[in-house]
Amino acid sequence: MKAPKNRKVFVVGYGAATPLGSTFAKTWKRAINGEAGFRKVTRCQVESACDVVGEIPDWNPLELEFIDAKEIYNWNAAFVILTMAVCQEALQNAGIIMDERIAPRMACLIGSALNGPDSFRIAMQDLEHRGPLRVSPYLLPNLCANVPSGKAGMLLKFTGPIFSPQGACASGNHAIGLGARLIRDGDCDFVLAGGADAPILPELIHGFANMNATIKVHPDDRAFSYPGQASRPFSFDRKGFVLSEGAGVVVLAAEELVQAYGLQAKVEVLGVGWTSDAYHYTSPNPTTIIRAIRESIEDAGLQPADIQYVNAHGTSTPKGDRTEIKCLREVFGQALENIPVSSNKSQLGHTLGATAAIEAALTIEAMGKGLLLPTINHLPDPDFSDIDVVPNVVRKKNCELVLSNAFGFGGTNCCIIFRGV
Repeated sequence: MKAPKNRKVFVVGYGAATPLGSTFAKTWKRAINGEAGFRKVTRCQVESACDVVGEIPDWNPLELEFIDAKEIYNWNAAFVILTMAVCQEALQNAGIIMDERIAPRMACLIGSALNGPDSFRIAMQDLEHRGPLRVSPYLLPNLCANVPSGKAGMLLKFTGPIFSPQGACASGNHAIGLGARLIRDGDCDFVLAGGADAPILPELIHGFANMNATIKVHPDDRAFSYPGQASRPFSFDRKGFVLSEGAGVVVLAAEELVQAYGLQAKVEVLGVGWTSDAYHYTSPNPTTIIRAIRESIEDAGLQPADIQYVNAHGTSTPKGDRTEIKCLREVFGQALENIPVSSNKSQLGHTLGATAAIEAALTIEAMGKGLLLPTINHLPDPDFSDIDVVPNVVRKKNCELVLSNAFGFGGTNCCIIFRGV
């Protein structure tokens, strides 16, 4: 194999569809207003205790200019069309116009925790009620992890490598890390990196509730009358995450291509750390999480004292938040008291394989504007009295070096360091 080029890698654009809005611009506008994207589920019927979710509020694929009703019928795994739309938005945001030089040098890495369970559900209903000949011949491609990237390529006309990093809830960070390595080593010049998941299905909502991962909203809970308060990372009354749908993509580019095409470098992808827990399928392992954080900082050529902000995984589960803070204390020591740590999931819920990429885009936009997005719905937890979680309101603060954490079911961890430019 040829020697790596050791090129610097920059983020030059992004797109997103989230519970705060169907585009990144809509998401950002509501995020800086301190809003949450939660409501009673509309896509299906479930038991009332677990009916608060994060749905993309204005998502209508028929409004997309590149799709028609037949395509929507055939590609009934929502993460396929979501990926196409968000990749298109990301390229537009970056100001990249596809040409014969860019197309073969652009890769697409879109991760997912669940792939296409909605398509499988439709097929099972058709099999049971309409017979085997009515099962869609599109079922199998709708379940393939690489197909959203492939469909994005058909739409946007790029021909570089496509695959799906399957890192559960850390998939977005895995995509960014792997994409940065591809560019660094010279395998491609541009990467669409991110994730997409559409889990608002009754089986999944009840499954997450039955494993005590998501919040159950009873009449005595403050979210019973105000669903927007259901996700509250680091709060003393946190009870689990809010299950959400969404997609997020960041555009990565090699340094010389940023200059050649007059693109705007927003941040540099400076370091990546990734580990596995070898411990439990849902319960986190502090030892390997600490190692992932430390390795990301080491890969960036930094010291822990250099980090100015942590975009936390911050799911709003009692054990998960406690473990993450424990790990941050181990890495940063007393210095953590002066490092803001906030969680976008307080506003977005948990979009599974999409979450890390969405959070990366929000963090990068905030860095460019000299802001910190808050942890909303916060009521202090005495166990975290030494932690600045940026409670409830946006804060003005310039941060050059940022750590973004992502951890997933199955014991997979990926942490990224971004440097402002």
